[in-house]
Amino acid sequence: MPENEAQAPVQPQFALQRIYVKDISFESPSAPDVFQQQWKPQINMDLNTASNKVSDSQYEVVVSLSITAKIEEKVAFIVEIQQAGIFHITGIEGPQLAQTLGAFCPNVLFPYAREAVDSLVNKGSFPSLMLAPVNFDAIFAEAMKRKQEEAEQVEGAATH
Repeated sequence: MPENEAQAPVQPQFALQRIYVKDISFESPSAPDVFQQQWKPQINMDLNTASNKVSDSQYEVVVSLSITAKIEEKVAFIVEIQQAGIFHITGIEGPQLAQTLGAFCPNVLFPYAREAVDSLVNKGSFPSLMLAPVNFDAIFAEAMKRKQEEAEQVEGAATH
């Protein structure tokens, strides 16, 4: 192999290889009583993302949602889902890889989780629940900012 080929930079590559539901759950603990009440629920959603390296160029990214709907103090339903995907990524490293795994990949997966949640809620005999889009770029930026501030606080405490 010629010397200049060995030192050629690796071109960034990104490909979605698989999308799948890793875990899914629906509960309606107050049924059938909840169907007798006027439907004005309080909706609470918890959202998390995680990623792990599967091989040299493959990463699994998981978007976890937990949604609880309450009418007054009664839980109407709870939906939990882990929507996952396997992504082939090469030539992307450091902060750019962290942003790809923490923001770009979750943006790809969220519509699938959103559809699965709506389908489960409908199958539970509740009105459609179309979750609002999530800005994973802003969430990622905020998480990085918090991490940097925490590191500065630890560094500041160590120097005093």
